[in-house]
Amino acid sequence: MEHIYRQFQLDGLPVSCTRYGSGHINQTYLLVTSRPHLYVLQGLNTSVFKNIPGLMNNLIAVTDHLRKNTDDPRRALQLVPTLSGQPYLACENGEYWRLYEFVLDSLCLNRAETVEDLYQSGVAFGQFQNQLADFPAETLTETIPHFHDTPDRYRLFREAIAADKAGRLKDVQAEVDAYLAYEKEADALMSLCRSGELPLRVTHNDTKLNNVMLDAATRTPLCVIDLDTVMPGLAANDFGDSIRFGASTAAEDEEDLSKVEMSLELFEAFASGFLSACGSRLTAREIETLPWGAKLMTLECGVRFLTDHLNGDVYFHISRPGLNLVRCRTQLKLVQDMDKKWDEMNAVIRKLTK
Repeated sequence: MEHIYRQFQLDGLPVSCTRYGSGHINQTYLLVTSRPHLYVLQGLNTSVFKNIPGLMNNLIAVTDHLRKNTDDPRRALQLVPTLSGQPYLACENGEYWRLYEFVLDSLCLNRAETVEDLYQSGVAFGQFQNQLADFPAETLTETIPHFHDTPDRYRLFREAIAADKAGRLKDVQAEVDAYLAYEKEADALMSLCRSGELPLRVTHNDTKLNNVMLDAATRTPLCVIDLDTVMPGLAANDFGDSIRFGASTAAEDEEDLSKVEMSLELFEAFASGFLSACGSRLTAREIETLPWGAKLMTLECGVRFLTDHLNGDVYFHISRPGLNLVRCRTQLKLVQDMDKKWDEMNAVIRKLTK
């Protein structure tokens, strides 16, 4: 990696550069210098992200805006410039690299260890929404077109059914039918956006707990990371993806579906943190649609898993055969459980906004 990191403005001489984190999209390394000074070096995935300059322009604009509201360097990601003063490195072979300052005295959780952890992640993403409420979302590039366009995900799902590239359709007809039964609900939020009832916001679009950096001492939020999918979107989708990931009682790859539920306690914990940080910035209609965000983000993710299973596992990383099918089943179980708890989910939101 020396030929890469030597092209950035480093504080001290490089001592080590080792693989870091659990992400599957970009190549991520921890770079340590003799000072010592810690950095995070990333090679960007040009197969997933087709417009790296647009992506980086989004990231720079958003982090610049976030830094205007804080004196703590840990509360917004900070890029390290190249030797020529550029914010990222564009190589002649088509590779793109960037270097971040390491967020010191922080921790990152793959799953909440306590209800309070999930509450704090809600605060983090609520603060993100709050701090960017006055940012012009329409100026951002759509880094992955139609990323959270649920009706378009169903279009791709139907194409996968028709093509049956991996010859798996005959074995998953029950799952296919179950997801198609929900297709009529897929446009619930997009239609409200088209009619102007829901405004476009600056959204993160991958609001998992492990994209929040917490203070190691207080376990309170420092900043949100992994900003590659920051683009115009709906607040309900950011809320909903967190519920899909954080309020489930089981892992995404749990094969025993009896263990899979949407916990109302965890739903309320995240919602409480989220709304405490940004509730005053959202419209009444946006707040009202937050449960829809939870349901549709879970539904959309399940459709994507099943689509990839039908296509032969070409998008999502799998560690064992049939993993995308397992994942689609857990998401379906969560959606079905949300249906059962729908009135209670809406009651929680009403209670928190009285």
